[in-house]
Amino acid sequence: MDSSSAHPPPIPTELGAAVPTIFPRLGYSILSFLMFINTVLSVFNNGLVITVMLRNPSLLHPMNVFILSLAVSDIMVGLCGSLIVTITNYQGSFFLGHTACVFQGFAVNYFGLVSLCTLALLAYERYNVVCNPRDSLKLSMRRSIMGLSFVWVFCLFWAVTPLFGWSSYGPEGVQTSCSLAWEERSWSNYSYLILYTILCFIFPVVVIIYCYSKVWSPSTTKRLEGNDHAVSMVLAMITAFFVCWLPYTVLSVVVVLDPELYIPPLVATMPMYFAKTSPIYNPIIYFLTNKQLNKMLPFSNRCLCMHVANRPKRQRC
Repeated sequence: MDSSSAHPPPIPTELGAAVPTIFPRLGYSILSFLMFINTVLSVFNNGLVITVMLRNPSLLHPMNVFILSLAVSDIMVGLCGSLIVTITNYQGSFFLGHTACVFQGFAVNYFGLVSLCTLALLAYERYNVVCNPRDSLKLSMRRSIMGLSFVWVFCLFWAVTPLFGWSSYGPEGVQTSCSLAWEERSWSNYSYLILYTILCFIFPVVVIIYCYSKVWSPSTTKRLEGNDHAVSMVLAMITAFFVCWLPYTVLSVVVVLDPELYIPPLVATMPMYFAKTSPIYNPIIYFLTNKQLNKMLPFSNRCLCMHVANRPKRQRC
């Protein structure tokens, strides 16, 4: 997302293509290093969640299926977003070509939407458990899979349509990453961005706010017993996601509403890179708040074996 009205003269590359360089070389190097750290943590943390759950089928109950879906979408944001940005910032430009730019914009848009809508589903599930415990729509594995299937298909629609001309994907910020063309001035693009913002951001946010306003209301205090742990965990995940993505969303909407507003490339870039850190936090929150999952970590098992090493032989690992 780049709202600057002018760029310095393009610097020709070895292939003869013109690539704009609008940021100091040191700045690109710093961004590359930060995105490298972000990629490693995102892939490791979410990969750990996926591995532990798949190796322990007992963990795959309806609630944790949402967490598994969230880990898959988050790890894909890390691989398709942060990893590519690490490479392009190291080079100092998006040298991978237009096709790779469109792919990155599509992937980050798609998997980011899936993460947000999955969090909305989690909030709705907690609302049902706490506020409608006798409701016939009790959470089950079948219902979890159906809900997640709808989320993945719904988000796919909004991520694919720019590939067919309703809006588009292109470079943003300091020109080393790609996203929706927020700065494009056309009625087709405006119609997409308005519906996209309403249905893919405002609606999930309203669902989350409504569900948690009901869950934490005084009338449901007694019903929280036994569910307060899961409710707090989901709330922490939602908070982390919004802290990361809200600045980028607000800046994007501002650019759409005021096309003449000048925003320096670095200012336009920082919210986008901050948003890409969101996949790091969910696994940390989940491992810290889930004792059952924590005990199944490989290094936790090794620590447990060391702890009981001096016990009688029949009690050792």
